[in-house]
Amino acid sequence: MNTRNTKTKGIILDSLKKSKQALSHENLLASLEGQVDRATIYRVLNRFCEDGIAHRIVGDDGKQYFAICINCEKKKHHHNHFHFRCLGCGKVECLANEADLNLPSGYRVANFNGFISGYCPSCSQ
Repeated sequence: MNTRNTKTKGIILDSLKKSKQALSHENLLASLEGQVDRATIYRVLNRFCEDGIAHRIVGDDGKQYFAICINCEKKKHHHNHFHFRCLGCGKVECLANEADLNLPSGYRVANFNGFISGYCPSCSQ
């Protein structure tokens, strides 16, 4: 299904691209300062996930975070890495290393959601 590129999508996409961390719906709502309403942000974020532009991270705090898919083949995200949430500063980020899933013979991964919480290098000092 073809979708239109709208100003609103552009604003949300730009915010995600500029961020050095995954953003929650609340983060986006606050940073956009009333430019986009709550329901539209949800709708656009879900569409970005369906289209492979962004991926959804379900945190250990129950919140959903969204990050731009970088270096994904054919714009589809390969969700084979861990995500990290700092308990100090609250930053949520994708960790670059791929997860090595050593499954028993005959098992095949369809989805992976690895989440770690702890302290980032800045907060650990």
